[in-house]
Amino acid sequence: MPFVENLGARIHWDEEGSGAPLLLIMGLGWPSQGWHRLRPALSEKYRTIALDNRGVGRSEVPAGPYSIAQMAADAAAVLNSARVNTAHIFGVSMGGMIAQEFALQYPNKVRSLILGCTAAGGPEAVRAEEEALRVLMTRGQDADEFARAINPFIYDAGTSPHLVEEDTAVRRKWYASADAYFAQLQAVMAWEAYSRLAQIAAPTLVIHGENDRLVPAENGKRIATRIPAAKLVIIPGASHIFTTDQPVLAQKAILDFLGGQATRKRERPAPLPNAPV
Repeated sequence: MPFVENLGARIHWDEEGSGAPLLLIMGLGWPSQGWHRLRPALSEKYRTIALDNRGVGRSEVPAGPYSIAQMAADAAAVLNSARVNTAHIFGVSMGGMIAQEFALQYPNKVRSLILGCTAAGGPEAVRAEEEALRVLMTRGQDADEFARAINPFIYDAGTSPHLVEEDTAVRRKWYASADAYFAQLQAVMAWEAYSRLAQIAAPTLVIHGENDRLVPAENGKRIATRIPAAKLVIIPGASHIFTTDQPVLAQKAILDFLGGQATRKRERPAPLPNAPV
C-alpha cells in the first residue's frame, strides 16, 4: 500500500489501470474512495492515481490548519512517488481548488486540467446558500446526521436515493475526524486563485452541475472565463455531486475531453528522490 512522506504527513495513494497518468483529487472531508462512481471507467483508459488528502482516508492527520498550497504539494509528492513526471489533473470541489493551485505551482507537471464543481476563492467566489454554509460550519460527529443535513445541497432532487445511499456508505466508512475536517475547511476559506487563473496554460475543462447549491455553477463559469481557452460544461439535472446525479453525462464529458488531449506519448519515469538526474 503506497505512502509518501510530505510536509509532516504520511500521504496515502493508490493506482488503477494503465495508460497516461490521471491524478484524482477528492473534496472536503472525502477519501479517495469517493471516486467509486467514475474511477472504473477512467481506469479502463488511464493510469488513475488517487490520493487521500491529509487528514482523511488512510493519510495521517497532522495538526491543522492546513492550506491548499500544502495539499497541492502533497499531490506533487504523490506523483513523484509514483514516478510520474506529468499527468492529467482532475479535482472536484476542494480537490478542484487543490488542482488549480497545483497547476499554478507545478505547471510543468500538468498535461491537462479538469476542474469539477469548484470555485476560485476570494471575493469573486459566489457563496453557497446560507443554510448550506451553516451545515458545513457546524458539522456533527455522526456521519448519517451530517448526510441528512448536507445531502439536499449536494444532490439533485431527481437523483435516486439508492445512489445517494451508496455515496453515504463511503462517507460513513471513512468519516473524517472533526479536527481534520475543520483543518481542511480552514484551508478552503483562506485560499484564493481567481487573480492568478490567467497564468494557467494547460488545456482545461471546467465541469459543473447546473443546480449546485453548495458551490453555485456561476463559480465554474467565472473560472472558465479566466483560464485561457478553457472549455465549460454545465450538466443539467445535476447538483454538486454531478458524478452521481448524472454519471453518464459526466463520464462522457470527461472522457471526451481527455481523449482530445495528446495523451499517447511515452512517459519517462521520474527520478527517485535524491537520485542523480
